[in-house]
Amino acid sequence: MSSQHTPQTSGEPQKPPSDQNGGDGLQAGLKNRHLSMIAIGGVIGAGLFVGSKAGIADAGPGILLSYALAGLLVVLVMRMLGEMAAADPASGSFSTYADRALGRWAGFTIGWLYWFFWSVVLAVEATAAAEILEGWVPSVPQWAWALLVMLVLTGTNLISVGSYGEFEFWFAGIKVVAIIAFIVVGLIAFAGLPPADHFAGAANLTGHGGFLPNGPGAILSGMLLVVFSFMGSEIVTLAAAESPNPVTAVRKAVNSVIWRIGLFYLGSIFVIVSLLPWDSKAIATDGPYVAVLNMLDIPYAGTVMDIVVLTAVLSCLNSGLYTASRMAYSLGERKDAPASFGRTNARGVPVAAILASVAFGFVAVFFNYIAKDTVFEFLLNSSGAVALFVWLVICASQLRMRRRIEREFPERLTVRMWLYPYLTWATIALIVFVIGYMFTDPDGRTQMILSLAVGAVVLVASLVKDRVQQGPSGQQAASAAVPGPAGEPDPLEKTAGEPESSRR
Repeated sequence: MSSQHTPQTSGEPQKPPSDQNGGDGLQAGLKNRHLSMIAIGGVIGAGLFVGSKAGIADAGPGILLSYALAGLLVVLVMRMLGEMAAADPASGSFSTYADRALGRWAGFTIGWLYWFFWSVVLAVEATAAAEILEGWVPSVPQWAWALLVMLVLTGTNLISVGSYGEFEFWFAGIKVVAIIAFIVVGLIAFAGLPPADHFAGAANLTGHGGFLPNGPGAILSGMLLVVFSFMGSEIVTLAAAESPNPVTAVRKAVNSVIWRIGLFYLGSIFVIVSLLPWDSKAIATDGPYVAVLNMLDIPYAGTVMDIVVLTAVLSCLNSGLYTASRMAYSLGERKDAPASFGRTNARGVPVAAILASVAFGFVAVFFNYIAKDTVFEFLLNSSGAVALFVWLVICASQLRMRRRIEREFPERLTVRMWLYPYLTWATIALIVFVIGYMFTDPDGRTQMILSLAVGAVVLVASLVKDRVQQGPSGQQAASAAVPGPAGEPDPLEKTAGEPESSRR
């Protein structure tokens, strides 16, 4: 299984996972400021700046409720993930916990689906960045910009985890400053202070057909459009495994997720729908953020937002490559991927895992240019619902892991899910409802069917792999506990074939 932490005494620095397969293992190269900004910036993706236009058009001002509902779902899921990650930080995060709580099939399946999702995201974000850069320098073809962006960020990830953290620190910093500045300027205008000339009030929130111009059902359809923009909140739980104090980092990130979502998402969307009519042509033409800035006569609004969106895209690309490679590394450690994926070099960099992830990204970029409406569209749709699968697995894993931790290591429960197990079950019900609702939407139905099909293929591959790895006695040989730094098995590790009752 993925290498883990042994219990730490209070105040003792918590070591990152050690590599059992070669190299010096993952190293604690991420500083506290890196993790803080990864946690804050992780919820601000390009989808907030670009995707919010479709949500506003679908739900009107009621998109605020869509974002609130999606945000609540993410807060609850992150609380559950934080509980497990704080109890035992792991480089594979929820995939590792699913492996222990639900079985090797679960860890294998969700781990590879997550890797697949982020590898496709690499192509999407590289193409988006190339489109912006080509607009600035049209003499350079778009494919060359995409290649350049991919090569540069691959290089930064190959140098060290600290290099990734430094780039992400500044990328996230720009996003945070931009959003806060937008909200501050917007609230000043809302209050009727210059540059606005009157108090906005609730006219745009209740006029033009009312708060829910397309009916209450638009809240759910709007949620389908915006919920996937929250994917990335969980990255900090993977990154924490490469920091000196992972438990502290996870606890801070989980405790701050409420205000992060409330400020960046609800705050900025409130500014938009309160200052402009939801059906404004400017929102549809220029995008919601540029439309607001133009209304306030902010000079060079389009260029400013291009820079912010480019930064968000590069941040997502940088984090996507990091996240995909660390999941591949964890799968390699657990013998669920080629052994080379689970090795690091002397700097603690999983080179093979990074190169494999970026190679898939390059292939996806290639198909985006030569088969955009066929192969690339399939890649997009077949990875579209992975976020919901990940969140569902996190909930199911927490249901079982919580009881095990309470029974054997209650002192590790420094983060607790509220109202366990009732809120966990309520979250599961909400996710299942969203999955079911996707079947009522034509685009959502396509994504869900293809995502389920790919998930089924990966699940079958897991079962075949386990069957092949079984020894003559029928016991699986590949799931022995990985020893901790002192050589002892990890106390939360559940070896295959061990009945749950034997751990009581």
